[in-house]
Amino acid sequence: MERRSFLKKAAAGAGAGVVAAPALAQGQPTINWRLASSFPKSLDTIFGAADIFIKRVAQLTGGKFNIRSFAAGEIVPGLQVMDAVQAGTVEIGHSASYYYFGKDSTFAFDCAVPFGLTSRQHTAWYDQGGGRELTRAFFKDYGILNFLGGNSGTQMGGWFRKEVKTVADLKGTKMRVGGFAGKVLERLGLVPQQLAGGDIYPALEKGTIDAAEWVGPYDDEKLGFYKVAPFYYAPGWWEAGASFSFYVNIKEWEKLPKEYQAAIEVATYEAHVVMQAEYDAKNPAALARLLKNGVKLRNFPKDTMDACYKAATDVMNEEAAKNAKFAKIYEPWKRFRQDQNQWASVAEATMQNYLISAGRGGK
Repeated sequence: MERRSFLKKAAAGAGAGVVAAPALAQGQPTINWRLASSFPKSLDTIFGAADIFIKRVAQLTGGKFNIRSFAAGEIVPGLQVMDAVQAGTVEIGHSASYYYFGKDSTFAFDCAVPFGLTSRQHTAWYDQGGGRELTRAFFKDYGILNFLGGNSGTQMGGWFRKEVKTVADLKGTKMRVGGFAGKVLERLGLVPQQLAGGDIYPALEKGTIDAAEWVGPYDDEKLGFYKVAPFYYAPGWWEAGASFSFYVNIKEWEKLPKEYQAAIEVATYEAHVVMQAEYDAKNPAALARLLKNGVKLRNFPKDTMDACYKAATDVMNEEAAKNAKFAKIYEPWKRFRQDQNQWASVAEATMQNYLISAGRGGK
């Protein structure tokens, strides 16, 4: 009898839960937002992160919180997404923060700086190493709340019409390269050009630029750079782990129910993780296809890497000396990078280097 009574009460409790859940969902408002992306739809891995985010937000809110994505140029140009969020033209954006380097070099820490953190290291810095607090304090002045929005992993060094044999070969080269890298390479005689993703191929094809970097094999193949510039260089030392971001207008954020805010937190993190996984899975096959199409894979010469490293260190130290906001992030960031690289050298790098060697015929 006692067991039957217990089961009856448990069933009644479960039934009450079933009734309560829809009642809770019905009590929440229906909200519609617009998301402006800095990227074209053809870049399904980067642009697709916004779609992953949007679908998860809708699922987590019972279809009450709906966000519609717009590709670069549909509402605002790709390089004006942050401005659109700040102005309230859209409630949310998806972009790469180093695009806004011209406003303040500090933006680059939210994405990538030369000889910076790898994808995992950046996520660790943002989530556990103080990066979230530091970057959000900076973005607050722009009325924006920033969230992790994907990572490309270590990028390629780009496509060149002519081979780079020494650092001197960079002199006079007009190259599409964003953020801090352009400022560093300028010291070595290169002429940096900042272009949104969809504008790179036409400029390279017409000869307006001599070289261009974008992301890596999967995206670069889609954009067709190999058709007009045969030399493909590695590594992209300016983007050891380029992190993308979702920007939310703070005033709009504060209007959201707590449950909807939580949905954004969860969905942005999922989109962040999935993007990196997609790139890791898709890049190997894409590189193999590029090589079959006659692409000439090269590593930057050591003298070029050494010159770039010195120039990057000089530029960042100079920036820290004149920009207090930059210095506030740079100093703790440097310590984090040093600790991470020391740890990586102990186990992970050793293991990875061995496996690479073994795969090439080692025993």
